[in-house]
Amino acid sequence: MKKKILIVDDEPNIVMSLEYSFKKKDFEVFIARDGSEAIEILKSKTPDVVLLDIMMPNVDGYQTLEYIKSNQDTKNIKVVFLTAKNKEADIQKGIHMGVDKYLVKPFSVKKVIAEVNELIV
Repeated sequence: MKKKILIVDDEPNIVMSLEYSFKKKDFEVFIARDGSEAIEILKSKTPDVVLLDIMMPNVDGYQTLEYIKSNQDTKNIKVVFLTAKNKEADIQKGIHMGVDKYLVKPFSVKKVIAEVNELIV
């Protein structure tokens, strides 16, 4: 069965790079440009992992993570923050809120794929 990933980011170049790389690794890929789109997708799809930026318009990554972790249908989905927010306080906030991995931009696509695979083994 194909592994599924939801990429949530408002930067088109990042989305394109990740989408291409994960499809190449035989993932089914869903894309959302912000948290509100992600939440809509999560109402009908159940990815194995959500790659989630924090700083986005409308609904940010923290609000999206809160939705995922507080909803019975989505609370077990693995979530990886992929963000430019690299201060220790930001990392601790993400961990406290229940994020499974915290990766900082700029990133290596190879590393992101490795971290995602580690989560869903």
